[in-house]
Amino acid sequence: MSETTTPAIDDGAIEIGGKSFMHDSSGRLVPLDLIKPQHLLEDQTVRKIVGYAQSLSDQISRFRGHTFDDVTSFAELLAEQYGAKIGGKKGNVTLASYDGLFRVVVQVADQLAFGPELQVAKSLVDACITSWSDGARTEIRALVEHAFQVDKEGQINRAALFHLRRLQIDDDNWRHAMAALGDAIRVVGSKQYVRFYRRANRAARWEPITIDLAAA
Repeated sequence: MSETTTPAIDDGAIEIGGKSFMHDSSGRLVPLDLIKPQHLLEDQTVRKIVGYAQSLSDQISRFRGHTFDDVTSFAELLAEQYGAKIGGKKGNVTLASYDGLFRVVVQVADQLAFGPELQVAKSLVDACITSWSDGARTEIRALVEHAFQVDKEGQINRAALFHLRRLQIDDDNWRHAMAALGDAIRVVGSKQYVRFYRRANRAARWEPITIDLAAA
């Protein structure tokens, strides 16, 4: 981003009767000449940084949209010319530069939710644990307890639930529980992700091109 970019945020000053005011954090109007210099400097610093941050965020949003448009246009053009499709299921696409040094990866991930059958599955799994009594392996007990726990965002541990479904246990209640668990899964939408990679040469490992302030 150019250093000359104008921050998309005003200075917060309000003119009333020929005198300048600013709102404080409680919403009160305070005359500009009564605000301490260090507080004005802090306000100016924050507004400058946030202005640039907003400009950069808008730029990234536009870039993301253009990226998906470009990939989609290429895929449609290829399909039109050759009757071919790029990538696998759900629109996942990997494009590479001709020299093999750059890569664009577009991934589409399902967003899942769980229906009321989940509670049925939980009760059947609990019945299994009870019937197995001391014969139940502690590892399975721990996995079951972990799978149905709710995290701090109120979400069920999906990875642990899917791990449960892969267990082969010869028990009717368990099979019914896993059937209920499968029926509980709802695909409620999808989200697209795009990632960029480069490497110094064809023998080097792929390195991500970071567009993430925390990881930059």
